[in-house]
Amino acid sequence: MARRHTQPTQAPHTRRRGAAMKVGRAGSAPPFLVMDVIAAANARAASLPPGAPGIIRMEVGQPGTGAPRGAAEAAIRALQAGAPMGYTEAFGLPSLRARIARHYQDRYGTTVDPARIAVTVGASGAFPLAFLAAFDPGDRVAMAAPFYPPYANILTALGMTPVLLPCDATTRFQPTIAMLERMDPRPQGLIVASPCNPAGTMLAPEDLAAIARWCHANGVRLVSDEIYHGLTWGTVAESTAAGFSDSAVVVNSFSKYWSMTGWRVGWLLLPEDLVRPVECLAQNMFISAPHIAQVAAEAAMDCTDELEANKAAYARSRAALLEGLPRAGFTNIAAADGAFYLWCDVGHLTNDSAEFCARMLDQAGIAATTGLDFDRDRGSRFLRFSYCGTEGDMAVAPGRLAAWLRP
Repeated sequence: MARRHTQPTQAPHTRRRGAAMKVGRAGSAPPFLVMDVIAAANARAASLPPGAPGIIRMEVGQPGTGAPRGAAEAAIRALQAGAPMGYTEAFGLPSLRARIARHYQDRYGTTVDPARIAVTVGASGAFPLAFLAAFDPGDRVAMAAPFYPPYANILTALGMTPVLLPCDATTRFQPTIAMLERMDPRPQGLIVASPCNPAGTMLAPEDLAAIARWCHANGVRLVSDEIYHGLTWGTVAESTAAGFSDSAVVVNSFSKYWSMTGWRVGWLLLPEDLVRPVECLAQNMFISAPHIAQVAAEAAMDCTDELEANKAAYARSRAALLEGLPRAGFTNIAAADGAFYLWCDVGHLTNDSAEFCARMLDQAGIAATTGLDFDRDRGSRFLRFSYCGTEGDMAVAPGRLAAWLRP
């Protein structure tokens, strides 16, 4: 009788072990904690019984308004026309780049060659392009602390070294020339944001000019985050680093003033020496920003009346919170010159802002972001409120917080 050949069998609960696989160093980049807060707030909202008060979303910098009507209509027309929405040039649609260049002339009086503008997949896609083109692994890049977390996290993932400059209300949470002069050795780069996230403070034009000129004179590449331009309150004027330095990199986005977060369109205004390096990187990493989103973004730039109405609503929400939060117990708030955030020192209420924010979500139904996302050393005594949600929610929030803190 012929012998049957059977496959060897394994015990029911055993598994072959392969060689241990490497996990890349970039995979150890710190998390962006606000994204975890979003997930927790979503889960909390889903668990609420019918009729219960909803969650007030103050954790994320996402406008509660959608894209302006003119932008949506332009996208609809483009889709109905049936034209293929394929790749654009790596730096984006020429018409959009020309429109962005005109924006610099109209808003700042700064003449910009459209060839220096790179349309990107949001500001989030702009930062790695800029960092890879401007810096090498091991380079040191300075920034104020508190700071927008992906600055440091992206740099770390790329093998660069973020250098934090501790700032507080005495410097309006912004870096100073004196801080830069004390750095030994000099960093290869400096990131500034005006208005900044999370504090909402701004650099006066003369201060931004001084920093830009210091960086240019000292061989320090300046990266200026200007994504909250258009959302300023008070007396400090907006100015662009491109007006003060030919070597600065400027980052902007359609996500904030133009209310187009999910459309994922931003841009870089590049110095001449980085144009081709960034273009090559963009070709390989992203190909192009979404075609249809670029069409909508170009149209959005002419929707001023609607966008200014959105801004007026933010201003009313800001005023309501600045009046109501101190009565609720949040008495130490950074000067909020721009953006749509309030950076609150809660050291008199807690020394663990992460736990405090978790209880606030669970017990008061308000989502906010722990300061640890923005300042790893001092953030346990801070939290950030965002006020770009619905105006009705922002009006209700102080009373709900007061009832929670003083039952």
